[in-house]
Amino acid sequence: MSDFSIAGESRFITAPDGLRLHARLYEAPGEACPVLCLPGLARTALDFDPLARALSEGRHGPPRRVAALDYRGRGGSDPDPAGRYDVMVENGDVLAVAAALDISEAVVVGTSRGGLHAMILAASKPELLRGVVLNDVGPRLETQGLLRIRAYVGKLPTPQTYAQAAAMMKEVAGAQFPGLDDQDWAFFAFTTFKPADKSLAPRYDTRLASALEALDLTQPLPELWPQFEGLARVPVLALRGERSDLFSTATLAEMASRHPRFASATVAGQGHAPLLRDEETIRLICESVARWTA
Repeated sequence: MSDFSIAGESRFITAPDGLRLHARLYEAPGEACPVLCLPGLARTALDFDPLARALSEGRHGPPRRVAALDYRGRGGSDPDPAGRYDVMVENGDVLAVAAALDISEAVVVGTSRGGLHAMILAASKPELLRGVVLNDVGPRLETQGLLRIRAYVGKLPTPQTYAQAAAMMKEVAGAQFPGLDDQDWAFFAFTTFKPADKSLAPRYDTRLASALEALDLTQPLPELWPQFEGLARVPVLALRGERSDLFSTATLAEMASRHPRFASATVAGQGHAPLLRDEETIRLICESVARWTA
C-alpha cells in the first residue's frame, strides 16, 4: 500500500536561522508563472503531488514550474530544535525558499495553514502573489474543527504497517471524508506516515501538538480579515470541503462579499481539508491558474 510513485525532485534550502528546509520541485518548459504550494499544519509537500504533476505537465493549461514546501519539522525539513512552530517564523521560511528557487512571482495554493501563509504574504511580500487558491481556510476558523484537529495531531497510535495506518486514518477521519475509496485512504496514510525502524512514524515533529495546546479555545480566536483583504489586488479561488468543520459557509459568503475577484467551489464528500486528488478539483485549479496568468 506504500508503493506510491512521487514525481519532482528534492531541493534543500537554508532558512534564515540556518535550519535546512526541504521543497519538492517540479520543473517544466516555458516561462509560465510558477505555482508555490503550501501545506496544512501537520502536512507535507507530498499532498500536492497529483496537482503538481497536472500543473507541470500542462494538463489543463501551459506547463508550469511547481514548488511544494515542507515547513520546518515536517517532511524532509529539519525539526526546529526549540520547537518554534510559529506562523511568522514559517512565513520567513516560505520567503527564503521562494528566493532560493528564484520565484519572484507565483500563484500560491495554500491548504489550511498554507492559506493563512498566503494571507500573511499579502503583507510580507505582496509582489510575490499573482493569485491565491485557499483550500478550506479563511479569515475565521471554527473552534469545533480546531478541537478535532488538536485531539489527534501528535497523539495517534503508532501503526506497524501502511495497511494499519490506512485503517486508522479511516477511523479518525472517515466522518470528514465519506467519499474516499481504498486507494485514497492508502495515499492519505502514505502522506501522513513514513517508515521508521520496525514501524511507521508521523511525517511531522509531534511537538506540533504543543502549539495547538497553547491555543485557548474557550475564547474567540483572532480573525484575519485585514490579511484577507490584503489579497484584494489578486484573484482568489476558495475551495471548501462539503463536510468541513473548520471553514464555514458563512465565512465563505463573507469572503465573497469582501473580495472583488473571488470565486469558490465546494468539494463534495470531503471535509477538512480536501485532498486535491480528484480530477474535477485539479482541473478547476489548473484552469484558474491558467486564466489568471494568461
